Amino acid sequence: MRDLPSLNALRAFEATARLGSVGRAAEELHVTHGAISRQLRVLEEALGKPVFVRQGRGVALTAIGEELHDRVSNAFAQLREGWADLQRGRDDAPFVLGCAGSLLARWVIPRLERLERDLPMLRLHLSPEEDPLAPRHAEPDAALAVAAPPWPAGWQVHVLAPERIGPVVSPRHAGLERLLEHGTSALSNEALLHTSSRPQAWPAWARANGIPVESLHYGQGFTHLFYLLEAAVAGLGVAIAPAQLVQDDIDAGRLLAPWGFQQTDASWILATPRRRVDGRVDALAAWMRHALNA
Repeated sequence: MRDLPSLNALRAFEATARLGSVGRAAEELHVTHGAISRQLRVLEEALGKPVFVRQGRGVALTAIGEELHDRVSNAFAQLREGWADLQRGRDDAPFVLGCAGSLLARWVIPRLERLERDLPMLRLHLSPEEDPLAPRHAEPDAALAVAAPPWPAGWQVHVLAPERIGPVVSPRHAGLERLLEHGTSALSNEALLHTSSRPQAWPAWARANGIPVESLHYGQGFTHLFYLLEAAVAGLGVAIAPAQLVQDDIDAGRLLAPWGFQQTDASWILATPRRRVDGRVDALAAWMRHALNA
């Protein structure tokens, strides 16, 4: 009798339990859906009981599955932590920064040369993640995000700067003269550009400025903030945007912010897994805090 089941079966189980889906586990482990299912069957045959039940489009743990997950997840967490410590101990180990694509493209990359010059010890490696704080197989050394409290469990959060948002428009926009003449009331006649990643942005800004939310009319929508801002720069309409992501465009005259920016309940944060201790994080947080508030 074997003392332990297959390590592949345990990896498949841990990933499926953590992600709540066989498909997502297969994607993370770079195997097929069928391979994950086979490994789970091996585990269930060894236990003599099911570890998952179907729930909607995903799966849920059974009672014995919950017990197994508690033990397996702790073991894998220790393995990941130990491996990460060994990797960080190498002289040439990079510092992995997880960051949403829009923040990466419009804020980090334009400042990357200066960041690397000021903090050469980082050996920065950028990891695009739409939600860098979400649980996944490999945690970054740090994650840059815009988020509101409560902060996610398991992360140490360095607050960098408050988020401020406001409408922005290109000088090339056909309706600019009317907007500047009539002020915010003219927005009710605009087909506003918007993004599905921040559906609350326009309504929140409107309420804060005494504009009836029902008077807003939406035009072209985009899945990511990056595309929304590119459309605004192209003169396709008025967008709602975080100040720090459009400041370079405003300075260069590509965008205008006729009504300024208003603080939200969110902040720019740099988060690190609580169990990790890395002196480079404090230096990076200080650099980013200065850059965001300059």
